[in-house]
Amino acid sequence: MQTTVTDEIVAINQFLAERIGQQKYRVWFKNSTRFTIADDYLKIGVPNPFIGSWIESHFLSDIAAAAEAISGSAKKITFNIEPQLADNQRRTQLDCQAELVQKAQNKTTRSRISDRQTIDRPLKMSLESFVVGPSNQLAYNAAVSVVSEEVSPFNPLFIHGGYGLGKTHLMQGICNMMSRTRPQANWLYVSAEDFTNQFVLALKTKKLDAFRRRYRQTDLLAIDDIHFLASKPSTQEEFLHTFNTINLAGKKVVLASDAHPKMIGQLCESLVNRFVSGMVVKIEPPDIKTRCRIICQKAAAMNKQLDDKVVTYIAENIRSNIRELEGAILKLIAYSSLCNEKISPEMARKVLAEHISRTDPIVHISDIESAVTTYFGITPAEVHSSRKDRTVSLARSFSMYLARKYTDMSFPEIGRLMGNKNHATVILACRKIEDALKNNSMVNWQSSNGNKVAKAQDILDQLGQTIA
Repeated sequence: MQTTVTDEIVAINQFLAERIGQQKYRVWFKNSTRFTIADDYLKIGVPNPFIGSWIESHFLSDIAAAAEAISGSAKKITFNIEPQLADNQRRTQLDCQAELVQKAQNKTTRSRISDRQTIDRPLKMSLESFVVGPSNQLAYNAAVSVVSEEVSPFNPLFIHGGYGLGKTHLMQGICNMMSRTRPQANWLYVSAEDFTNQFVLALKTKKLDAFRRRYRQTDLLAIDDIHFLASKPSTQEEFLHTFNTINLAGKKVVLASDAHPKMIGQLCESLVNRFVSGMVVKIEPPDIKTRCRIICQKAAAMNKQLDDKVVTYIAENIRSNIRELEGAILKLIAYSSLCNEKISPEMARKVLAEHISRTDPIVHISDIESAVTTYFGITPAEVHSSRKDRTVSLARSFSMYLARKYTDMSFPEIGRLMGNKNHATVILACRKIEDALKNNSMVNWQSSNGNKVAKAQDILDQLGQTIA
Protein backbone atom coordinates (compact mmCIF):
# COMPACT_ATOMS: atom_id res chain seq x y z
CA MET A 1 0.00 0.00 0.00
CA GLN A 2 1.43 3.35 -1.04
CA THR A 3 2.30 5.79 1.75
CA THR A 4 0.58 9.18 1.42
CA VAL A 5 1.97 12.56 2.50
CA THR A 6 -0.60 12.61 5.32
CA ASP A 7 0.59 9.22 6.58
CA GLU A 8 4.17 10.46 6.43
CA ILE A 9 3.32 13.52 8.53
CA VAL A 10 1.51 11.39 11.11
CA ALA A 11 4.53 9.08 11.28
CA ILE A 12 6.93 12.03 11.70
CA ASN A 13 4.85 13.33 14.61
CA GLN A 14 4.80 9.89 16.24
CA PHE A 15 8.54 9.45 15.79
CA LEU A 16 9.16 12.94 17.20
CA ALA A 17 6.95 12.29 20.24
CA GLU A 18 8.87 9.09 21.01
CA ARG A 19 12.21 10.83 20.53
CA ILE A 20 11.63 13.88 22.74
CA GLY A 21 9.08 12.34 25.12
CA GLN A 22 5.31 12.58 25.23
CA GLN A 23 5.25 15.46 27.74
CA LYS A 24 7.45 17.78 25.67
CA TYR A 25 5.56 16.81 22.54
CA ARG A 26 2.19 17.64 24.14
CA VAL A 27 3.44 21.00 25.43
CA TRP A 28 5.24 22.26 22.31
CA PHE A 29 3.85 20.38 19.30
CA LYS A 30 0.35 19.00 19.90
CA ASN A 31 -2.20 21.70 18.96
CA SER A 32 0.69 24.15 18.42
CA THR A 33 2.16 23.04 15.10
CA ARG A 34 1.15 21.91 11.64
CA PHE A 35 3.63 20.01 9.45
CA THR A 36 3.56 20.24 5.65
CA ILE A 37 5.84 18.35 3.25
CA ALA A 38 6.73 19.60 -0.23
CA ASP A 39 9.66 18.12 -2.16
CA ASP A 40 12.78 18.48 0.03
CA TYR A 41 11.10 20.82 2.51
CA LEU A 42 9.32 20.26 5.81
CA LYS A 43 7.35 23.40 6.66
CA ILE A 44 6.29 23.83 10.29
CA GLY A 45 3.33 26.11 10.96
CA VAL A 46 3.38 27.75 14.41
CA PRO A 47 0.89 30.13 16.09
CA ASN A 48 3.40 32.88 16.90
CA PRO A 49 7.11 33.73 16.50
CA PHE A 50 7.91 32.88 20.12
CA ILE A 51 6.86 29.23 19.81
CA GLY A 52 8.57 29.00 16.43
CA SER A 53 11.81 30.37 17.86
CA TRP A 54 11.66 28.07 20.90
CA ILE A 55 11.03 24.96 18.80
CA GLU A 56 13.78 25.95 16.37
CA SER A 57 16.26 26.49 19.22
CA HIS A 58 15.43 23.35 21.20
CA PHE A 59 14.03 20.71 18.85
CA LEU A 60 15.40 21.39 15.35
CA SER A 61 17.77 18.40 15.34
CA ASP A 62 15.01 16.12 16.67
CA ILE A 63 12.60 17.25 13.93
CA ALA A 64 15.28 16.77 11.28
CA ALA A 65 16.02 13.25 12.58
CA ALA A 66 12.32 12.35 12.60
CA ALA A 67 11.78 13.64 9.06
CA GLU A 68 14.82 11.80 7.70
CA ALA A 69 13.94 8.56 9.50
CA ILE A 70 10.41 8.50 8.10
CA SER A 71 10.92 9.93 4.60
CA GLY A 72 14.31 8.33 3.99
CA SER A 73 15.98 11.61 3.02
CA ALA A 74 17.02 14.81 4.77
CA LYS A 75 14.54 17.68 4.72
CA LYS A 76 15.15 21.41 4.78
CA ILE A 77 13.09 22.76 7.68
CA THR A 78 11.36 26.14 7.62
CA PHE A 79 8.92 27.83 9.98
CA ASN A 80 5.79 29.76 9.05
CA ILE A 81 3.52 31.81 11.31
CA GLU A 82 -0.10 30.59 11.21
CA PRO A 83 -2.05 32.60 13.82
CA GLN A 84 -5.15 30.41 13.45
CA LEU A 85 -3.25 27.62 15.24
CA ALA A 86 -3.64 29.67 18.44
CA ASP A 87 -7.30 28.58 18.49
CA ASN A 88 -6.19 25.00 19.15
CA GLN A 89 -4.10 25.77 22.23
CA ARG A 90 -5.47 25.23 25.72
CA ARG A 91 -4.79 27.38 28.77
CA THR A 92 -3.08 24.49 30.57
CA GLN A 93 -0.75 24.04 27.60
CA LEU A 94 0.17 27.74 27.59
CA ASP A 95 0.82 27.66 31.33
CA CYS A 96 3.07 24.63 30.88
CA GLN A 97 5.01 26.47 28.18
CA ALA A 98 5.53 29.47 30.46
CA GLU A 99 6.61 27.20 33.32
CA LEU A 100 9.09 25.28 31.18
CA VAL A 101 10.59 28.49 29.77
CA GLN A 102 11.03 29.85 33.28
CA LYS A 103 12.63 26.60 34.46
CA ALA A 104 14.93 26.66 31.45
CA GLN A 105 16.10 30.11 32.49
CA ASN A 106 16.66 29.18 36.12
CA LYS A 107 17.84 25.57 35.90
CA THR A 108 20.86 24.58 33.89
CA THR A 109 21.69 20.97 34.63
CA ARG A 110 20.89 19.83 31.12
CA SER A 111 22.82 17.21 29.24
CA ARG A 112 22.45 19.21 26.06
CA ILE A 113 24.89 21.84 27.36
CA SER A 114 28.11 21.11 25.50
CA ASP A 115 30.78 22.69 23.37
CA ARG A 116 28.72 21.85 20.30
CA GLN A 117 26.47 24.78 21.08
CA THR A 118 29.27 27.29 20.84
CA ILE A 119 32.43 27.30 18.78
CA ASP A 120 32.02 23.81 17.29
CA ARG A 121 28.51 24.37 16.02
CA PRO A 122 28.53 25.01 12.27
CA LEU A 123 27.56 28.57 11.42
CA LYS A 124 25.69 28.65 8.12
CA MET A 125 25.47 32.38 7.46
CA SER A 126 28.13 34.61 5.90
CA LEU A 127 28.58 38.34 5.35
CA GLU A 128 28.79 37.68 1.60
CA SER A 129 25.21 36.35 1.56
CA PHE A 130 23.87 39.26 3.65
CA VAL A 131 21.70 41.50 1.44
CA VAL A 132 22.66 45.10 2.21
CA GLY A 133 20.24 48.02 1.93
CA PRO A 134 19.58 51.40 3.58
CA SER A 135 17.89 49.70 6.55
CA ASN A 136 20.98 47.70 7.53
CA GLN A 137 23.91 49.44 5.81
CA LEU A 138 25.35 50.89 9.03
CA ALA A 139 25.10 47.57 10.88
CA TYR A 140 26.77 45.75 7.97
CA ASN A 141 29.60 48.30 7.73
CA ALA A 142 30.17 48.02 11.48
CA ALA A 143 30.26 44.21 11.23
CA VAL A 144 32.86 44.33 8.46
CA SER A 145 34.89 46.83 10.48
CA VAL A 146 34.98 44.51 13.49
CA VAL A 147 36.70 41.83 11.42
CA SER A 148 38.86 43.95 9.11
CA GLU A 149 40.31 46.29 11.73
CA GLU A 150 43.10 44.92 13.91
CA VAL A 151 41.77 46.96 16.82
CA SER A 152 38.07 47.79 16.61
CA PRO A 153 37.30 51.52 16.96
CA PHE A 154 34.33 50.62 19.17
CA ASN A 155 33.67 47.93 21.73
CA PRO A 156 31.20 46.39 21.99
CA LEU A 157 29.26 46.40 18.75
CA PHE A 158 25.63 46.14 19.87
CA ILE A 159 23.14 45.25 17.12
CA HIS A 160 19.43 45.48 17.87
CA GLY A 161 16.22 45.23 15.89
CA GLY A 162 13.00 43.32 15.47
CA TYR A 163 12.34 39.68 14.76
CA GLY A 164 13.75 38.23 11.54
CA LEU A 165 15.74 41.25 10.34
CA GLY A 166 19.21 39.68 10.16
CA LYS A 167 20.90 40.18 13.55
CA THR A 168 21.94 36.54 13.84
CA HIS A 169 22.99 36.51 10.17
CA LEU A 170 25.40 39.40 10.80
CA MET A 171 26.84 37.84 13.95
CA GLN A 172 27.45 34.47 12.31
CA GLY A 173 28.88 36.29 9.30
CA ILE A 174 31.38 38.09 11.53
CA CYS A 175 32.51 34.80 13.08
CA ASN A 176 32.80 33.03 9.73
CA MET A 177 34.82 35.88 8.25
CA MET A 178 37.07 35.90 11.32
CA SER A 179 37.59 32.17 10.86
CA ARG A 180 38.60 32.61 7.21
CA THR A 181 40.73 35.75 7.43
CA ARG A 182 42.36 34.99 10.78
CA PRO A 183 42.41 31.21 11.17
CA GLN A 184 44.58 31.43 14.28
CA ALA A 185 42.14 33.74 16.07
CA ASN A 186 40.16 32.35 19.00
CA TRP A 187 36.50 33.31 18.52
CA LEU A 188 33.36 32.16 20.29
CA TYR A 189 29.72 32.43 19.20
CA VAL A 190 27.08 31.60 21.81
CA SER A 191 23.60 32.60 22.88
CA ALA A 192 23.08 34.40 26.18
CA GLU A 193 21.02 31.40 27.31
CA ASP A 194 23.96 29.07 26.75
CA PHE A 195 26.31 31.50 28.51
CA THR A 196 23.96 31.49 31.51
CA ASN A 197 23.55 27.71 31.51
CA GLN A 198 27.28 27.07 31.31
CA PHE A 199 28.06 29.64 34.01
CA VAL A 200 25.66 28.09 36.52
CA LEU A 201 26.84 24.60 35.60
CA ALA A 202 30.44 25.72 36.19
CA LEU A 203 29.44 27.00 39.64
CA LYS A 204 27.73 23.72 40.54
CA THR A 205 30.58 21.54 39.29
CA LYS A 206 33.29 23.85 40.69
CA LYS A 207 34.80 24.45 37.25
CA LEU A 208 34.52 28.23 37.23
CA ASP A 209 38.20 28.74 36.32
CA ALA A 210 37.80 26.65 33.17
CA PHE A 211 34.63 28.52 32.27
CA ARG A 212 36.37 31.88 32.67
CA ARG A 213 39.39 30.80 30.62
CA ARG A 214 37.08 29.68 27.85
CA TYR A 215 35.18 32.96 27.64
CA ARG A 216 37.80 35.52 28.59
CA GLN A 217 40.72 34.30 26.48
CA THR A 218 39.06 35.04 23.15
CA ASP A 219 39.89 37.41 20.34
CA LEU A 220 36.18 37.76 19.54
CA LEU A 221 33.19 36.96 21.75
CA ALA A 222 29.81 37.10 19.98
CA ILE A 223 26.70 36.68 22.14
CA ASP A 224 23.21 36.53 20.64
CA ASP A 225 19.96 37.45 22.45
CA ILE A 226 21.84 39.29 25.21
CA HIS A 227 18.50 40.45 26.66
CA PHE A 228 18.23 36.90 28.07
CA LEU A 229 20.50 38.12 30.91
CA ALA A 230 17.69 40.33 32.22
CA SER A 231 16.62 39.43 35.77
CA LYS A 232 19.74 37.29 36.30
CA PRO A 233 21.97 39.48 38.51
CA SER A 234 24.67 36.85 39.16
CA THR A 235 25.07 36.07 35.47
CA GLN A 236 25.08 39.79 34.66
CA GLU A 237 27.92 40.34 37.13
CA GLU A 238 29.90 37.45 35.62
CA PHE A 239 29.39 38.78 32.10
CA LEU A 240 30.41 42.28 33.21
CA HIS A 241 33.74 40.90 34.45
CA THR A 242 34.10 38.85 31.26
CA PHE A 243 33.50 41.92 29.10
CA ASN A 244 35.92 44.07 31.11
CA THR A 245 38.66 41.43 30.80
CA ILE A 246 38.23 41.09 27.03
CA ASN A 247 37.98 44.85 26.55
CA LEU A 248 41.13 45.59 28.57
CA ALA A 249 43.01 43.03 26.47
CA GLY A 250 42.05 44.96 23.33
CA LYS A 251 39.86 42.14 22.04
CA LYS A 252 36.35 42.37 20.58
CA VAL A 253 32.77 41.80 21.75
CA VAL A 254 29.70 41.70 19.51
CA LEU A 255 26.20 41.53 20.98
CA ALA A 256 22.69 41.25 19.56
CA SER A 257 19.32 41.92 21.13
CA ASP A 258 15.70 42.59 20.26
CA ALA A 259 15.90 45.97 22.02
CA HIS A 260 18.20 48.92 22.68
CA PRO A 261 20.31 48.40 25.86
CA LYS A 262 18.34 51.06 27.71
CA MET A 263 15.10 49.25 26.88
CA ILE A 264 16.09 45.91 28.37
CA GLY A 265 14.26 45.63 31.67
CA GLN A 266 15.98 44.29 34.79
CA LEU A 267 19.47 44.84 33.38
CA CYS A 268 22.00 46.36 35.77
CA GLU A 269 23.13 49.93 35.13
CA SER A 270 26.80 48.94 34.85
CA LEU A 271 26.08 46.65 31.91
CA VAL A 272 23.84 49.21 30.20
CA ASN A 273 26.62 51.78 30.49
CA ARG A 274 29.16 49.36 28.98
CA PHE A 275 26.84 48.53 26.11
CA VAL A 276 26.08 52.15 25.16
CA SER A 277 29.77 53.11 25.43
CA GLY A 278 30.41 51.13 22.26
CA MET A 279 28.49 51.32 18.99
CA VAL A 280 24.75 50.69 19.23
CA VAL A 281 23.18 50.22 15.81
CA LYS A 282 19.62 49.31 14.86
CA ILE A 283 18.50 47.18 11.93
CA GLU A 284 15.25 48.43 10.42
CA PRO A 285 12.79 46.46 8.24
CA PRO A 286 14.12 46.33 4.64
CA ASP A 287 12.86 48.74 1.98
CA ILE A 288 11.19 47.44 -1.20
CA LYS A 289 14.37 47.27 -3.32
CA THR A 290 16.15 45.30 -0.60
CA ARG A 291 13.13 43.03 -0.23
CA CYS A 292 13.19 42.30 -3.96
CA ARG A 293 16.86 41.32 -3.80
CA ILE A 294 16.23 39.15 -0.75
CA ILE A 295 13.35 37.38 -2.51
CA CYS A 296 15.49 36.64 -5.56
CA GLN A 297 18.31 35.35 -3.39
CA LYS A 298 16.05 33.11 -1.30
CA ALA A 299 14.31 31.73 -4.39
CA ALA A 300 17.67 30.99 -6.03
CA ALA A 301 18.71 29.09 -2.89
CA MET A 302 15.63 26.90 -3.49
CA ASN A 303 16.64 26.43 -7.15
CA LYS A 304 13.83 28.65 -8.42
CA GLN A 305 13.83 31.80 -10.50
CA LEU A 306 10.78 33.97 -10.00
CA ASP A 307 9.23 36.29 -12.55
CA ASP A 308 9.95 39.99 -11.87
CA LYS A 309 6.24 40.69 -11.45
CA VAL A 310 5.95 37.93 -8.83
CA VAL A 311 8.98 39.29 -6.98
CA THR A 312 7.53 42.82 -7.00
CA TYR A 313 4.12 41.59 -5.85
CA ILE A 314 5.62 39.77 -2.84
CA ALA A 315 7.92 42.69 -1.96
CA GLU A 316 5.10 45.25 -2.14
CA ASN A 317 2.77 43.24 0.08
CA ILE A 318 5.07 41.69 2.69
CA ARG A 319 7.06 44.41 4.40
CA SER A 320 7.77 43.25 7.92
CA ASN A 321 10.73 40.88 8.04
CA ILE A 322 12.81 38.41 6.09
CA ARG A 323 11.29 35.30 7.63
CA GLU A 324 7.85 36.31 6.41
CA LEU A 325 9.32 36.69 2.92
CA GLU A 326 10.88 33.23 3.17
CA GLY A 327 7.54 31.79 4.26
CA ALA A 328 5.79 33.34 1.25
CA ILE A 329 8.39 32.04 -1.19
CA LEU A 330 8.25 28.54 0.26
CA LYS A 331 4.46 28.53 0.12
CA LEU A 332 4.53 29.48 -3.55
CA ILE A 333 7.15 26.89 -4.45
CA ALA A 334 5.35 24.17 -2.51
CA TYR A 335 2.05 24.97 -4.21
CA SER A 336 3.74 25.03 -7.61
CA SER A 337 5.34 21.64 -6.98
CA LEU A 338 2.23 19.96 -5.59
CA CYS A 339 -0.06 21.27 -8.34
CA ASN A 340 2.53 21.10 -11.12
CA GLU A 341 1.74 24.71 -11.99
CA LYS A 342 4.10 27.47 -13.05
CA ILE A 343 4.48 30.35 -10.58
CA SER A 344 2.72 33.37 -12.09
CA PRO A 345 1.47 36.70 -10.70
CA GLU A 346 -2.08 35.33 -10.76
CA MET A 347 -1.08 32.24 -8.82
CA ALA A 348 0.90 34.35 -6.35
CA ARG A 349 -2.13 36.53 -5.62
CA LYS A 350 -4.33 33.47 -5.11
CA VAL A 351 -1.91 31.44 -2.98
CA LEU A 352 -0.58 34.30 -0.85
CA ALA A 353 -3.88 36.09 -0.16
CA GLU A 354 -4.18 34.76 3.40
CA HIS A 355 -0.44 35.07 4.05
CA ILE A 356 -0.49 38.73 3.02
CA SER A 357 -3.61 39.52 5.05
CA ARG A 358 -1.75 38.32 8.15
CA THR A 359 1.47 40.16 7.41
CA ASP A 360 0.03 43.42 6.09
CA PRO A 361 0.62 45.60 9.20
CA ILE A 362 4.03 47.28 9.34
CA VAL A 363 4.04 46.56 13.08
CA HIS A 364 3.38 42.97 14.11
CA ILE A 365 2.14 41.66 17.41
CA SER A 366 5.41 39.74 17.72
CA ASP A 367 7.31 43.08 17.55
CA ILE A 368 5.08 44.44 20.31
CA GLU A 369 5.47 41.38 22.52
CA SER A 370 9.23 41.39 22.01
CA ALA A 371 9.51 45.06 23.04
CA VAL A 372 7.20 44.75 26.05
CA THR A 373 8.57 41.50 27.47
CA THR A 374 12.15 42.68 27.04
CA TYR A 375 11.30 45.92 28.86
CA PHE A 376 9.67 44.16 31.81
CA GLY A 377 12.19 41.31 31.89
CA ILE A 378 9.77 38.42 31.29
CA THR A 379 9.05 36.04 28.39
CA PRO A 380 6.26 35.98 25.77
CA ALA A 381 5.27 32.60 27.21
CA GLU A 382 4.38 34.30 30.49
CA VAL A 383 2.23 36.86 28.66
CA HIS A 384 0.40 34.00 26.95
CA SER A 385 -0.08 32.10 30.22
CA SER A 386 -2.79 32.63 32.86
CA ARG A 387 -0.31 34.13 35.36
CA LYS A 388 -1.68 37.25 37.05
CA ASP A 389 1.15 38.63 39.17
CA ARG A 390 1.72 42.37 38.86
CA THR A 391 4.62 42.33 36.40
CA VAL A 392 3.05 39.82 34.00
CA SER A 393 -0.37 41.50 34.16
CA LEU A 394 1.15 44.92 33.46
CA ALA A 395 3.19 43.59 30.52
CA ARG A 396 0.13 41.81 29.14
CA SER A 397 -1.98 44.98 29.43
CA PHE A 398 0.60 47.12 27.64
CA SER A 399 0.95 44.46 24.92
CA MET A 400 -2.78 44.42 24.32
CA TYR A 401 -3.05 48.22 24.34
CA LEU A 402 -0.17 48.58 21.88
CA ALA A 403 -1.62 45.87 19.65
CA ARG A 404 -4.80 47.95 19.35
CA LYS A 405 -2.76 51.09 18.72
CA TYR A 406 -0.37 49.75 16.09
CA THR A 407 -2.40 47.06 14.30
CA ASP A 408 -5.85 46.68 12.80
CA MET A 409 -6.61 43.58 14.84
CA SER A 410 -9.88 43.30 16.73
CA PHE A 411 -10.18 42.60 20.46
CA PRO A 412 -10.94 38.89 19.83
CA GLU A 413 -7.97 38.55 17.45
CA ILE A 414 -5.57 40.09 19.97
CA GLY A 415 -6.91 37.85 22.71
CA ARG A 416 -6.50 34.76 20.56
CA LEU A 417 -2.88 35.56 19.71
CA MET A 418 -2.00 36.32 23.33
CA GLY A 419 -2.88 32.95 24.75
CA ASN A 420 -6.52 32.54 23.77
CA LYS A 421 -7.67 35.30 26.12
CA ASN A 422 -11.32 36.39 26.10
CA HIS A 423 -12.01 39.60 24.16
CA ALA A 424 -13.37 41.14 27.38
CA THR A 425 -9.92 40.66 28.93
CA VAL A 426 -8.38 42.69 26.10
CA ILE A 427 -10.98 45.46 26.49
CA LEU A 428 -10.33 45.74 30.23
CA ALA A 429 -6.56 45.75 29.71
CA CYS A 430 -6.82 48.57 27.17
CA ARG A 431 -9.05 50.61 29.50
CA LYS A 432 -6.60 50.07 32.34
CA ILE A 433 -3.71 51.49 30.29
CA GLU A 434 -5.87 54.33 28.91
CA ASP A 435 -6.79 55.40 32.47
CA ALA A 436 -3.14 55.25 33.54
CA LEU A 437 -2.11 57.36 30.54
CA LYS A 438 -4.91 59.87 31.05
CA ASN A 439 -3.69 60.59 34.60
CA ASN A 440 -0.05 59.80 33.77
CA SER A 441 -0.10 57.59 36.84
CA MET A 442 2.97 56.09 38.45
CA VAL A 443 3.16 52.40 37.59
CA ASN A 444 5.09 49.93 39.70
CA TRP A 445 6.17 46.34 39.16
CA GLN A 446 8.59 43.82 40.61
CA SER A 447 12.01 43.15 39.12
CA SER A 448 14.88 40.97 40.30
CA ASN A 449 16.43 44.15 41.72
CA GLY A 450 13.31 45.06 43.69
CA ASN A 451 10.33 47.32 43.03
CA LYS A 452 10.50 49.55 39.94
CA VAL A 453 8.42 52.69 39.34
CA ALA A 454 7.83 54.75 36.20
CA LYS A 455 5.17 57.05 34.75
CA ALA A 456 2.76 55.34 32.38
CA GLN A 457 3.44 57.82 29.58
CA ASP A 458 7.20 57.37 29.91
CA ILE A 459 6.81 53.60 29.60
CA LEU A 460 4.60 54.02 26.54
CA ASP A 461 7.04 56.45 24.90
CA GLN A 462 9.98 54.09 25.37
CA LEU A 463 8.04 51.09 24.11
CA GLY A 464 6.82 53.15 21.14
CA GLN A 465 10.39 54.09 20.18
CA THR A 466 11.43 50.44 20.18
CA ILE A 467 8.39 49.26 18.21
CA ALA A 468 8.48 52.09 15.68
